[in-house]
Amino acid sequence: MTGYHTIMQQLPTMKNNYWRYYTAFFTLALLILISVKNGEAEPLLNPTFQTIFTPLQADPMEPRIAVMPSLSDRTLQLDIGSSADLYQSKNRDFAVGVDFGTYSRLRRSESFKFPVDAIDYIFGINTSWKKPITSDRLPFDEFSARARFSHISAHFEDGHYDSAAGQWIQGDCPFPIPFTYSREFINLVFALSSPNNRIYAGYQLVYHTIPGGISPHSFQAGAELNTPGNTYVAADLKLLPIWHDNLNETKGYRGTWNLQAGVRLKAAGLENVRVAYNYFSGMSRHGMYFYRPESFSTAGIIIDF
Repeated sequence: MTGYHTIMQQLPTMKNNYWRYYTAFFTLALLILISVKNGEAEPLLNPTFQTIFTPLQADPMEPRIAVMPSLSDRTLQLDIGSSADLYQSKNRDFAVGVDFGTYSRLRRSESFKFPVDAIDYIFGINTSWKKPITSDRLPFDEFSARARFSHISAHFEDGHYDSAAGQWIQGDCPFPIPFTYSREFINLVFALSSPNNRIYAGYQLVYHTIPGGISPHSFQAGAELNTPGNTYVAADLKLLPIWHDNLNETKGYRGTWNLQAGVRLKAAGLENVRVAYNYFSGMSRHGMYFYRPESFSTAGIIIDF
């Protein structure tokens, strides 16, 4: 009961914080769109999934549609989401867009049932920009950048609840379940690309987080390469903070790899569909497991809009 009363006492503060950040989020979006309208004699909104900044192929935190069963245990990754540009400049060198997505960890059980163990929700706005490279010294012909202002929250669901015992499955979680996980952050990515490959680097600043004690900084780098026969390989590396139970805070960083190889089904007329193998090793992408290192392989289908 003590934990329950503590949560109830914190609710007014939590609601005020959410209201403040949501208000800031929509105010910023409105200001960006108004500035775009005043600067260009074009339609204010013209939504398209053909974004100026192409989503990163191997980044597991990109909004996407994917079904990726695990090859090492009876779990399933189900992602539902996408990024869209609401506005693109006439020359398609600047855009303002939105991101919406969910990342779910499902358990595979009998009778084709998939109870949800954990789920993350993300939404935000983004702005992107690109510019041709005319120098012959670089094997790239385009520089691009994207900035995101996002909110993400995470929750345990029915797959993490023991209905027979009538209680949550505590497992190795260092916090009493249920606990609140919420982050607001700014993410920056810079990329060099050509028709067949791309390299990128990024930085993320978390400016509000529950639980507290989380380092606000994380770093990212990656590469993508198109290979013969509509195949591709991609790698994403992040340096993510490590949680220490004894300190009740993060200290130090761990490299978190996501390696992906696949084939686009262009020959079957499914240009936007990929069949991919994925290997992940590092700190979990799921907020409810942010303290836990994981290593697993998946294989499945990814749909690009």
